[in-house]
Amino acid sequence: MVFWIDNYSSLKNCTQRLADNKTLCLDTEFIRSHTFYPQLALVQIYNGEHCWLIDTPNIDDLTPLKRLFENPECTLIMHACAEDLEVLRYTAQIHPKKIFDTQIAASLVNIGYSISYAGLLESLTGIKLTKSVTRSNWLARPLSEEQIKYAEDDVAHLERLYKLLCFKLSAYGRWSWFEDEISITLENVEARDSIEFYFERLKGKHRLDSRSLTVLKRLSCWREKTARAKNMPRQRIISDAILFKLAANLPKSYSDLFAIEDLNPREIRVFGNNVISEIQKSYDDPEVASIPSLLNNSGNTLVKRIHQCLTDFGELREIPVEILVSKKELEVIVRSASSGNIRWPPRLLKGWRVDIVKPIISGFFSNS
Repeated sequence: MVFWIDNYSSLKNCTQRLADNKTLCLDTEFIRSHTFYPQLALVQIYNGEHCWLIDTPNIDDLTPLKRLFENPECTLIMHACAEDLEVLRYTAQIHPKKIFDTQIAASLVNIGYSISYAGLLESLTGIKLTKSVTRSNWLARPLSEEQIKYAEDDVAHLERLYKLLCFKLSAYGRWSWFEDEISITLENVEARDSIEFYFERLKGKHRLDSRSLTVLKRLSCWREKTARAKNMPRQRIISDAILFKLAANLPKSYSDLFAIEDLNPREIRVFGNNVISEIQKSYDDPEVASIPSLLNNSGNTLVKRIHQCLTDFGELREIPVEILVSKKELEVIVRSASSGNIRWPPRLLKGWRVDIVKPIISGFFSNS
């Protein structure tokens, strides 16, 4: 049975009814196409018998959900939980800690890396789901019958997957690995609060020298603060491409901005003075070290050799190579090793990879 919850009193009664559950299946629907912050549209909860659909836009106080989801005695079963945790964190200051992510568990028992919920469900049970309303408007009311069925399906099968995956994790002896992965996921969700988070993930920084990188960091952080304050997508403030052009050209005055290719007059009018001010402030910032350039042929060859070695290792032990290490991480390692000091990605500095993956990679470098 599906219960529709659209007021505080009903929500409080619902959460009190669910308070003693040791496991709850959880999912959310949200939209963030025109805003910086995700707009929570629906929370789905399943307790093994019934489904509750929480109409969050119509409930001002979500404190009962916070108490329910932060209960240390209750495991929340979710699939690909990172974005759901992010939206709960922003919308209602909900910070769950006891999570079972079926996507993470599936990757650790060799079912598939980053497998979809529908794909995992079909793989383990043969059940096929219809995903026709995935991108529909979840903020519109009333929801259609198709949306309600979709929302129910997204949680109704999680408990079955949970039981199957718990058995497989035990059979593979990888529960400690799973706990490490959940810890990393929660840390990554928290890291998104940092103003510098997006700068660290900007691609193409190797093309800039240290001075320009320092400006890029300053501008990226300014844009992040502005996007959050205005609740607008980053790219609607100023695009990544324009940030790079500003950092490369280092305009000194408002009039210099008109020479920046593709920087349109509206952006100059609205943000021009801020941009020039931030560039000037950057001269007092700690310098950002330049990043090694793209790998040469020998570097690319080494990345392929290490990746193939880990692929072979993983196949023998039924571990997807993507779980062991990504090619991007290997490129970081090989690039940094060329300067004589290996920069280990965070995933390889703690948890199960320290004893299993890191020694294999270290073996390719004589000075490690």
